[in-house]
This record gives sequence, C-alpha cells and structure tokens, in this order.
Amino acid sequence: MAEPALRPTDVDPREYISAVEHPVRRSDAEMLLELMEDVTGQPAAMWGPSIVGFGYYHYRYASGHEGDACAIGFSPRKSSLVFYGLIYGEASEPLLARLGKHRRGAGCIYVNKLADVDLAVLQQLAREGYDYTTTVIHSPTPGSEPTHK
Repeated sequence: MAEPALRPTDVDPREYISAVEHPVRRSDAEMLLELMEDVTGQPAAMWGPSIVGFGYYHYRYASGHEGDACAIGFSPRKSSLVFYGLIYGEASEPLLARLGKHRRGAGCIYVNKLADVDLAVLQQLAREGYDYTTTVIHSPTPGSEPTHK
C-alpha cells in the first residue's frame, strides 16, 4: 500500500511561518497558529511541507485505504490562506454564511487575508471542525500518534 502523501514532519511550524515571504500572510499565519492552538488545546505540527496542523484523526475508506490526517489546519500559500477541516459537520454551513469573504474548494476554505473574515466565526468553525474530526470521524487511541518522517 502506498505511503500517505501528508504526514507529520519534524519541521517547527513557527520556523516555517517565519519564512513566509508575504508580510500580511506571515502575520495572519502567526495569529492563526495561536488561535488554533487555543481552540484545539493541541500544539501545531507541520503536515507535509506546507500545512500547519492541530491534532489528528485516523480515517479508513471502504476500499481499505487508511491513514492519519490533521484534525484541522491551515496553509499560508502565496495566493491565499487555505483552511482544512473546517467545513465538516452540520454546524459549518450557517457559520460559513457569516464568515465573510471566502471561497470554497473541495474540502477547504480559501481566504485572502484575515481582515476579510469575522475572527469569532472562524474560531467557531475551527472548534466545530476539530470536535467533528476528533469525535465523529474518529477519536484517536492514546499512544497511536502518527509517526513523523
């Protein structure tokens, strides 16, 4: 079976964020790191080369493919901030309607800058997304943390 594309790395998320070239994107990422650590109670970890993730969950598809993914996360890309894990569960739709300027991808949210959105709503989305992925999809078994590579 193929290795998962994204898994935790040993890269320090704060070092990764400090290297983001765009000053607004870097500042937004620093704020998001604190917000998401506060919401989840989990330390930030790099998942692959560009996703700052918080917590994790284990997934298993009917095909037998399985793996681990960050419960919620973000990536400060050149063109926008990308959020992962915030659109699952019934509570996300009404919150997205109040979030502010954003667009949706297949499983993510794109925001140009944090000034475009309501931070209280974003915080609620993060809380709901984290709770959903860690309790509804799968609650991790203690001692079964994903391995770093």
